Amino acid sequence: MQNVVGDRAPVMADVARVAGVSQQTVSRVLNERPNVRPATRDRVMEAIRELGYRPNAAARTLVTRRSNTLGVISFNTTLYGPASMLYGIEQAAKQHDYFVTVAALAAMDRRSVFEAVERLRDQAVEGIIVIAPQTTAVKALANMPSEVPLVAVGCGVHAALSAVAVDNEAGAERATSYLLDLGHATVHHLAGPRTWLDAQEREAGWRRALTARGAGVPEPFKGGDWSARTGYDLGRQIARAHGVSAVFCANDHLALGLMRALQAAGRRVPEQVSVVGFDDIPDAEFFGPALTTVRQDFDELGRRALVALIRAIGAGPGVRRGAGPVAAIDPSLVVRASTARPAS
Repeated sequence: MQNVVGDRAPVMADVARVAGVSQQTVSRVLNERPNVRPATRDRVMEAIRELGYRPNAAARTLVTRRSNTLGVISFNTTLYGPASMLYGIEQAAKQHDYFVTVAALAAMDRRSVFEAVERLRDQAVEGIIVIAPQTTAVKALANMPSEVPLVAVGCGVHAALSAVAVDNEAGAERATSYLLDLGHATVHHLAGPRTWLDAQEREAGWRRALTARGAGVPEPFKGGDWSARTGYDLGRQIARAHGVSAVFCANDHLALGLMRALQAAGRRVPEQVSVVGFDDIPDAEFFGPALTTVRQDFDELGRRALVALIRAIGAGPGVRRGAGPVAAIDPSLVVRASTARPAS
């Protein structure tokens, strides 16, 4: 072999030409894909060494087989939950001496997720964590390449994936039971968007608590997103509804909008209506009144997700993509000033 690039930096096409193979074959060798003959792989690696080709982490780790880099695929990190999950994962990775490469998607459909997985694999990540809060994301992950170590986060406790999740049902059940313990005859629910697994599980936990206590199960108030605006719009309906003394909201922003609507309608919180949220966002204690809510431990979520992924990486090909178990993290109830016994 001879150097064919002169003074410029070599590119993949140069490696392919020197090795006598296609660029696709070079890519397959760099990314440790199957179905490359040993002799072909040796020619490609010899061409890489001779040319000094170093395109990315994939080439740098041909000898060590380690990049110390993990991929994270996330959706809509402007929302508190996904953003906090991402932060928790990054902090846990830092503690274990891993770098993190993030692919943020506008939509969690099968094609988008597959393309993100392939981009991350091209960067030689050792494994991938997917923040998968929607039903479409879980369906997409079921068809991903089996050779890549992958752990899902935020996909609920019933997904057929290796996953780490907050036990939304337990948190919702705890919040609803607390309101019943205060003496409220029933608890109404301001639900999150139906395509989100968090919303589905929180509604399920609310129903379970009411059913277990023999309380009536009123029809939930349902909106299309997680915003305070939606909470306010639905809150105007709740303010006019007869017999509403307690509301469990699927997240804190919905609760904020609800409380604003109740106050605008002259309904006092908590004297006339008790309100509980979910998430414990940093501003929750500064709401007027301070919000009783369910707190998620995102640091622990990130730590467990990273531990699960490292175990999957160490397990080796063929046993990396089991369908469980799901590690469920129990959330806690934070009681503040937005809840009280019902007016007598």
